[in-house]
Amino acid sequence: METNPALAGVRCTACDATFDASEVAGRCPSCDGVLDVTYDFDALDLARETFADRSTRSQWRYRELLPFAPPDAVSIEEGGTPLVPVPSLAAEFGVAAVYVKDEGRNPTGAIDDRGQSVAVTAAKRAGATDVALASTGDDGQSAAAYAGRAGLDSHTFVPSRAGFTNKAMVNVHGGDMSVVEGRIGDAASAFADAVADRDDWHPVQALSTPYAHEGLKTAYAEIVEALDWETPDRVLYPTGRGAGLHAFHKAARELDAVGLTDGLPKLYAAQAEGCAPIVRAFEEHRDGHEPWENPDTICGRIEIPDPAGSALALDAIRATDGGAVAAPDAEILEGATSLASDAGLEVGASSGSPVAAAYALAERGDLDADDVVVLVNAGAGSKDDDILRSHLMSKGI
Repeated sequence: METNPALAGVRCTACDATFDASEVAGRCPSCDGVLDVTYDFDALDLARETFADRSTRSQWRYRELLPFAPPDAVSIEEGGTPLVPVPSLAAEFGVAAVYVKDEGRNPTGAIDDRGQSVAVTAAKRAGATDVALASTGDDGQSAAAYAGRAGLDSHTFVPSRAGFTNKAMVNVHGGDMSVVEGRIGDAASAFADAVADRDDWHPVQALSTPYAHEGLKTAYAEIVEALDWETPDRVLYPTGRGAGLHAFHKAARELDAVGLTDGLPKLYAAQAEGCAPIVRAFEEHRDGHEPWENPDTICGRIEIPDPAGSALALDAIRATDGGAVAAPDAEILEGATSLASDAGLEVGASSGSPVAAAYALAERGDLDADDVVVLVNAGAGSKDDDILRSHLMSKGI
């Protein structure tokens, strides 16, 4: 399987150890830290016209910024999602422009498709027969789809409260699913027990492999290309594990380093008040989180009480002079349903959190009149139709 000629290896974000990319599949062998793919930027000859001349809208149009070559990629044409302007929100917030990066239009309806395309490609390249992960739902569905595409078996551990659509579609895609009573921590424990004696299960969970968050980078690349390579002022991301914020920060730094963009956007974590370990760590000026003892939010995608990427997310926030905002469930759901009714956009329940966070920033006076603000919709609203409808019913609608 062909790799990117610029692929240099992988580096531990915790201890800075480096490894050959072909020798490491999961986390750092030295300290169990999260690994990042590294590139030799001197080997890249890129210009904005490089991408303008490509007809494909798949994320693999950014092949120079990914570890593998497109002919060998396990792909279902993920990526190429629209950046949709929402003038009504721009007027409400008093800013120049507001856009929604609509990742719900990926093949399985989630941004996770980008990550699973790269992670499953890496697994296939390593000769794996099985891939596995613990999931709140979306990435489990995605992993099953991409494993099926690659001819691999998938094993997903989901908490019982995961959405019906995700659980059903894991099976529809031919995946093996274990439903674990409780929440994501219980599913993660069951997963850890299951893989203890199975060296042949290749990890594809975000931050458990260098490759899943590598795929998430391409969503940011699409944002800036859609803006004629202008860096947005602020990007608000629905945050659970912290992988998305880390990926966007990495993408912004790489694009800036190769001269395609100028500067970095301010990155913001958007969480639910009932489970906001990254927000709390940010507000308390800590470098890492303390596990959230009693998570209580309807927003299952971002209900991660012990996020593996908290330190990376906090670094992304602080390095870009961004922030972290937690909102009540009612405001998050109102953000999601108002986008549907006012702008025609179907966003997942958890992806109402960037909308609610943007309202909070506007009320504080933290937004500037010339700001270009991007809100990331991480998953399709159709997966949470029961939650969103119940919110409207609670209002008598």
